[in-house]
Amino acid sequence: MEHRNSPESEKKNVSRAAGVVGFYTFLSRILGLVRDMVIASLFGSGMAADAFFVALRIPNLLRRLFAEGSLTIAFIPVFTEYLTTKTKKDAFDVARIVLTLLTLSLVIVTVLGILFSPWIVRIQAFGFGSSGVKYDLTVLLTRITFPYIFFISIVAFFMGVLNSLRHFAAPAAAPIFLNAGIIGAAYFISPRLPDPIVGVAIGVIIGGILQVGLQIPWVIKEGLKLFPRWQPDHPAVKRIGILMLPAILGSAVYQLNSFIGTLLASFLAEGSVSWLYYADRLVQFPLGVFAIAISTAALPSLSTQAAINDLQQFGDILSHALRMIFFITLPATVGLIILGKPIIRVLFERGAFDAISTLMTNRALIFYALGLLAFSGIRVIVAAFYALQDTKTPVKIAVVAFSTNLIFSLLLMGPLKHGGLALALSLASSIQFCLLVFFLKRKVNVVNLRPVLISGLKCAFAAAIMGTGIFYVHSRWLTADSNASLLSMSMDLAGLIGIGVALYFVLTRILGCRELGSLWDTFSPIIRRVKAG
Repeated sequence: MEHRNSPESEKKNVSRAAGVVGFYTFLSRILGLVRDMVIASLFGSGMAADAFFVALRIPNLLRRLFAEGSLTIAFIPVFTEYLTTKTKKDAFDVARIVLTLLTLSLVIVTVLGILFSPWIVRIQAFGFGSSGVKYDLTVLLTRITFPYIFFISIVAFFMGVLNSLRHFAAPAAAPIFLNAGIIGAAYFISPRLPDPIVGVAIGVIIGGILQVGLQIPWVIKEGLKLFPRWQPDHPAVKRIGILMLPAILGSAVYQLNSFIGTLLASFLAEGSVSWLYYADRLVQFPLGVFAIAISTAALPSLSTQAAINDLQQFGDILSHALRMIFFITLPATVGLIILGKPIIRVLFERGAFDAISTLMTNRALIFYALGLLAFSGIRVIVAAFYALQDTKTPVKIAVVAFSTNLIFSLLLMGPLKHGGLALALSLASSIQFCLLVFFLKRKVNVVNLRPVLISGLKCAFAAAIMGTGIFYVHSRWLTADSNASLLSMSMDLAGLIGIGVALYFVLTRILGCRELGSLWDTFSPIIRRVKAG
């Protein structure tokens, strides 16, 4: 059995691991924004962009459902238990068996996906019809991008192995290569094709290959042999399978709800799919850099405490993760609502992406931002359930959330159009988060919510004051001139963000928020590496 760290030491380990994940995710999100700026400039929010985003969403949905959404979070607790209670060789034997089964399954899924792309598109974007230029283009792009599910699922598996071994850098850096592949293809392949958007789809596959290539040296270095091992009756495989089945829906309700949003948006005005996509990308920035980083770092630690049955430390780690979520997402929510329009103008408004696209994207962003705390909190709470190897409770709650989102979407898409779809997702996710917290508290009554609530109230107060400050400065400083230069708008926006961050940190320090110190633990190793470099 591994040596037990002290509670404070384990919290610092989680914070530092979250810092590593957050740093590389930040770089990835920056490059992702560059990628979206390139696509927005070249294709705007017209037919080609809608077709590409629908085609990309399908393998992404499968990735989140069957790879990151179920395989990773089902695999890590079992693999960590073998690392903790047995030998490293036993754990690696399990990994090789799972990799063999996964590879065979993915080949079958990929071939079927390519063959059945016309029917998949009809389900995913029913409003596109079953014929015509837009439908045919979407089918073609889906067939090109579908093999991405193979590559990214292998990456997700390697991520589970490396994260369990407390190696977070390579998996977190992988998306950088996807963005690089798409950007490179947009500039070097697209101009040489009759239909330029096809080049962007090819870039998705190039990025997937590069992502796998990045992971292989690290898993080999850790000692994992990549030779197949056929033993499907291994008890660990059965346990992972039992955890995965309900996890496919339970841990990916956000992606399923996004699927519903895309389906319904295809019935609205042209551009609705793209407006929702660009708004979601902006919300994904703080969600990915901080919330997903914290949940990714917390899962191996929570799994270790569950394996040794130390539920008190389990509760302390979970409480720490939730407080960090509140500390980060509350000011991010306020910032996105107040500064959404200038952010979109700076990032996207050029070329085929016009002022109307900015206005429509901002409308979706405001409603998405209202659910940011819930989106983030769900990641952490679901990780806690899976660390306890309980997948039944999240799936029951997911069904409620899924149904709620569908009802809200149908009610709100009429009066609020695409904004109603974004609001429906935020409302459904908020209900899901509250239910998850309630049932986790009933399951393990060691999670002390009082510090989380107190911290949340302090952060909310500081975020409200921060929001008032940047709104005042925004109304008097940031130029609304549509002819202003990109440099001028960027400098104004950077100044406002800097003021907001400084004001929030000062206020939280005055209020005595301990999370400010934890944030230093999160990023101080990165800062020291940068200085040393």
